Amino acid sequence: MGGKSTHMNEMLSDQRVQAADGLRVIFIFLIGWYHIWQQSWLGPYLDIGSFHLDLDPLVRTGYIWVDGMLLLSGFLSFLPYARAMRDGAPLPGARSFYRRRAARILPAYLFCLAVVFFLDALPNGGYPAPKYMWLDLISHLTFTQTFFSYSYFSTQLNVALWTLAVEVQFYLIFPLLARAFARRPLHTWLGMVAAAWLYRGYVTLFVSENNIWINQLIAFMDIYALGFLCAWLYVGLARAVKPSAELAILCTALSVALCFLLGRLVLRQNATSGNYELLRQMQMRNRFALGAVLSMLLLCLSWSARGLRSLLSCRAVRFLSGISFQFYVWHQYLAVRLKEWNIPPSVYEVPNQAGDHPWQWAYTLLCFALALAVATAVTYLIEKPAQRRMLGMGRKEE
Repeated sequence: MGGKSTHMNEMLSDQRVQAADGLRVIFIFLIGWYHIWQQSWLGPYLDIGSFHLDLDPLVRTGYIWVDGMLLLSGFLSFLPYARAMRDGAPLPGARSFYRRRAARILPAYLFCLAVVFFLDALPNGGYPAPKYMWLDLISHLTFTQTFFSYSYFSTQLNVALWTLAVEVQFYLIFPLLARAFARRPLHTWLGMVAAAWLYRGYVTLFVSENNIWINQLIAFMDIYALGFLCAWLYVGLARAVKPSAELAILCTALSVALCFLLGRLVLRQNATSGNYELLRQMQMRNRFALGAVLSMLLLCLSWSARGLRSLLSCRAVRFLSGISFQFYVWHQYLAVRLKEWNIPPSVYEVPNQAGDHPWQWAYTLLCFALALAVATAVTYLIEKPAQRRMLGMGRKEE
């Protein structure tokens, strides 16, 4: 009884959601693996006797897990609103939300821009003309880099930051969406889903070159809507469902089945590899299905077997989750630079194309190790101290 009561209390409190930590680490690890694979061309596989496991499709489709990151963002952002709705309490204020998000993102984001701009882009003459420099810099400072072809495709400032632009654009309208969902959940949810479907349908049917269009905020609105719904269901189920051994077995089995469904979506997406136009169209068509399966997986994992939940929130996973933001910010930039600097060295001029297998493994492991080291340093030397200072100043002002 004590364990069941503790589990329920944790779910009803403002503490971190166990399954969310584990899923965040998995999503960002797979995205990082994909970006490093783009440089290494290492298609991993596992052979044990007659057993052969080819992980190449999982790596090649790593870009789709950005949707999972945004789903978790919608889920965790709306969770306090869902708790307030269920408790009949006042909804959280927009000012507090903006301050927490700014404290979380801005210091490390601006640090990354400063380092890359002053130590790399400018000294190495990365810009063909001043107008491109100013466009790149201003669009990144205003989180509008996804709106311009140059700052989206040819940026010298870290191409992975486009996701943060989408996130910040979402944060700007989040309090309005959250309050609308709190008042009229069904209408708001359907409106967000419809906006995304209509937009992606139009792009699929009428836009011949859709690369810049696929990752605009509106294209993800149904993913954020699923995050809202998932938070609302999570809080409601936490109050209505009593944890039991039978429920844990059922949810664990459902989690396994949902992982198989994810595998099918991965294989379906991977079948379009090589045809980039078809790949993006398939990604847009599969986006809602992927988000729905991930939402159900998050809920099922939250009531799964205690051992699985503990694994998803163990100390190592919590640590990786804590530095995951900085890992995402830095991993691709570092991977590209390591290859440009010929680190580790190879006898081949283009080792990935030559199939230099020892280099591929050494490079892949080095990329992960360096990204984790930089992420740890930036998290604990820049992000967290600045976050504490900004939040402390905000509390003093109140």
